[in-house]
Formats: sequence, structure tokens, C-alpha cells
Amino acid sequence: MLENLLTLVQQYAGDTIVNNPAIPDDRNQEVITETSGAIAGGLQGLLAQGGLKEVLKMFSEQGGQVQTQVVTRQISTGLVQNLMDKFGLDHNSAGNIAGSLVPNVLSNLVQRTNDANDSSFDIQGLFNSLSGGKTSGINMQDMLSRVKSGALDLDGDGDTDLQDLMLLFNKMGGGNGSGLLGKLKGLFGG
Repeated sequence: MLENLLTLVQQYAGDTIVNNPAIPDDRNQEVITETSGAIAGGLQGLLAQGGLKEVLKMFSEQGGQVQTQVVTRQISTGLVQNLMDKFGLDHNSAGNIAGSLVPNVLSNLVQRTNDANDSSFDIQGLFNSLSGGKTSGINMQDMLSRVKSGALDLDGDGDTDLQDLMLLFNKMGGGNGSGLLGKLKGLFGG
């Protein structure tokens, strides 16, 4: 997954990194690698902090909507700080890089993950990689389909929360004995 993410960043790095006078040519690949790592790390961090709902929401929306996501803002903020600390960029230059690359890469990641004809990313493999295998017993494609259709608010309170996910897994036969509930609590911050 990380190699494919690096390839996505490289595809968008042209004017933003490679042709950017603020970045010396001999450091271009380092900045590309840092950007890829910040995106993967940001997604992993969100899952570790209980942000499963935000990450699923990102994958359920169309590419243009990714720019306003909580996910995009959090990853961009981390990348700006990393670029300033590791490469000595000023806030404006680092912000321009993050503001250009993060939404474009995430939009393309969402598009490619949702494209049945593109095998470079799949939602299950992506979540397994990001969660360190914690989602291996969870059908992430089914969960994503439910988010897309609005069918994940199972308790009728107007939002998707741990209670909805517990109801979903009980319906799917996950129950408490399978360990799925514990995985959900870890991913959802419960």
C-alpha cells in the first residue's frame, strides 16, 4: 500500500515539489517520500485515535468533496509542520505544498480505491495496512457501502457512532465472542 501511495504522490509532485524553487533539486525525492509518509501516517493516526468514521466518510464521498474533510485538514497540518521542521521551509511554502498535494492525492486514492477496475488499491487491503491488521476480520467494503447509502445510522440518532457499529456487527453475526467488537472499539475510540 505504501509503495502505491508513494507513486500517487510522485504523480502529483511536478509543479508542487519538483519545480518548486523553495525545494533544492537534490531534496525533491525526500520531500515526496515525506509527503507520502505523512499521508499514510495521518490516516493511521486517525484510525488509532478512533477516527474510523471520518476515514470511512472520506472513502464514501466523491473526489471533490475530500478537500473539506477533517481527514484532509489533519493530514495537511501534520505535513506542513514536518516540511518546516525537516526541510526548513517557511509556513507559506509548506502550506502551499500540503494544500496542493494532500487533497489531490486523497481524492485520487478515494477514486482508485472505489474503482472496481483498479487493483492497485482495495479498501480491505488499505484498511488492513493502515490499522496494522486490526480490520482483518471486518468487511470494510460492506461497511463502506453502508456509509455511502446512509444505512449506517442503525440506532436512528442522526449520526454514525460506536453504537451503530455494534448493531451492525450484531446483525452481521459478529457478536461479542468473535473479537470484532473489541476491534471496533479500538478503531472507533470506544
